[in-house]
Parts: sequence; structure tokens; C-alpha cells
Amino acid sequence: MGADERRIRAGRHTITVKRPDKPLFPSHRGNAAITKGQVVDYYRRIADTLLPHLEGRPVSLQRCPDGIDDCFFQKNVPDHFPEWIARASLPAEGKTVEYLTVQDLATLLYIADQAAVALHVGLSRVDRPEHPDRLIFDLDPSSDDFGQVRWAAGVLRRAFETMEMPSFLMSTGSRGLHVLVPLDRSANFDEARDFARQLAEELAARHSDRLTVEQRKKARKDRVFLDYLRNAYGQTTIAPYSLRTLAGAPVAAPLEWDELDHRLRPDRWTLGNLFRRLAQREDPFRAIGRRAVAIDSERLGRL
Repeated sequence: MGADERRIRAGRHTITVKRPDKPLFPSHRGNAAITKGQVVDYYRRIADTLLPHLEGRPVSLQRCPDGIDDCFFQKNVPDHFPEWIARASLPAEGKTVEYLTVQDLATLLYIADQAAVALHVGLSRVDRPEHPDRLIFDLDPSSDDFGQVRWAAGVLRRAFETMEMPSFLMSTGSRGLHVLVPLDRSANFDEARDFARQLAEELAARHSDRLTVEQRKKARKDRVFLDYLRNAYGQTTIAPYSLRTLAGAPVAAPLEWDELDHRLRPDRWTLGNLFRRLAQREDPFRAIGRRAVAIDSERLGRL
């Protein structure tokens, strides 16, 4: 083993981490730069919590071998990845994409060594790719007033409560919040997207001064964009507990609804403080799959 390498045993495999001291995140707010070794260690420590949220899903990688200022997305599994890395071939616009699936610690550590800082997942599983098991709304602010985003999340939560549908909250680690609903996979993507569109349009019409479904940024003014467009085949979203490619290494953190208060910021949880949080609270998404419901357009009539 070279002086600039370290090895980690993971099940039947040994992962060699090359250049662990290479900075991937710049120094931020007085804190030192974050190295590739620290990113690998984060994913090693979070694995037991993270892996259930990746299991059976196509995973796209945001890789930053020269640091977060120079990243690229990768859907197809590269040829140099070892044979033991699991793959899933899925159709996409007249071609086939060979996606990565992350089923174990060894795979997670291997891609972390490949400088895969952020992990993006599909909203369906590879065994039934046309049938989503998540409905998602991305609450995208048009200004720096994050209070508007918190307010919009509360509006969505109350709407889902009225429709007797469970909803889950996640900070994105970037600018906004995600609100998710677990689905039983009885609906296809077209049906799920149509449901999400109708709900977003209804809420935007009721609160036209604060919410919008307008895709053009200039037309949104200061309103929060209820982005339902990710509810489509082939679309991805940031995985729970993934790092983001932003200064300070923020994390996409699942939250309890009681955390939706004035202290919440989208980048509150980071590589540096997330494990303190998990020592105090269990994963809020730990039972999300057991609360799955069907898409039913009649629910919209209850609003």
C-alpha cells in the first residue's frame, strides 16, 4: 500500500482509498477544507442509516474528483468499475442506461473513493421502474426568505392530512425543502405526476400571492415554486443523507414535522454535525415504506 492510500475492509471486499488527504470541499466559515478521506468516513459511518434509502433504486452519481467546483453527473456505470458492483439496465429515451445500484457498504465506499460526493436516486425501484413509490414536491424559493419555504411546506402537510395521506419532510442541503409521500406502486408515473400537478395547481390558486407552479423564474416573482415535475420516469432526486456539492458539506436531512420552525435552514445539517443529530433522534424516514398509500384522484375532492 502506498503512502497516500488507506484500506477499509467492507464485507468480502477491501476498498483502497487513494489520496485520502485530497481536499474536495474548500475551507468554509473558518473551518478547514474537507478531504476525500473525510467524505469516505462520512459514508462509512452513515451507511446503516443510508443504505435502506438506496436499496433497489437506480443511483446517479455527482462526482467531484478535483473538488466541488468541478463536478459532473454520471448515470451509466463506468467500464472500470469492478464486476461485483451491482447494476440495473433500464430503458431511457430509445436507449438503455446501465445504472448503479448501491446494496452494501463496499459499493458505497467504492463510489466515495471515486469522489462521488452526492447521490441521486430514482423515485421508483428497478424491479418496477414505471411505478413510483415516492411522490415528491420540491419547494424552490424565489428569494432568500426561507420563511416562505417553511410556510409552503406547512401548507402541503395540511393538504395531505386533509386527503389522509402521510407526508415526510426533508431539508435538501441546498436552497429548499422536499415533501414526500410514500406510494404503494399501484399508479404509474403519468398518474402520479397528474395527481401532483392537480394538487400543486389547486394550492397555487388558493395562495396565488405566495405559491406558484410557474416554471419561468422571472414569472415567479417572490413566490415559492411548487415543483412537481420530478414525478416522471427517469427523473431523480437527492438521496436522504447524501452530501451536497456545496461549501460546508451540507446534508440532505430527513426531518420530523415538529422541526419546521424558525430555526430550520436548508443547510442546517452537515457532515460535521449530522451524527450529533442522529444520536438524539432516530431516522425520521425509517418507517416511510410501511406507510405507503395509493394515488386516488378522489382524495383531491376533499381539499
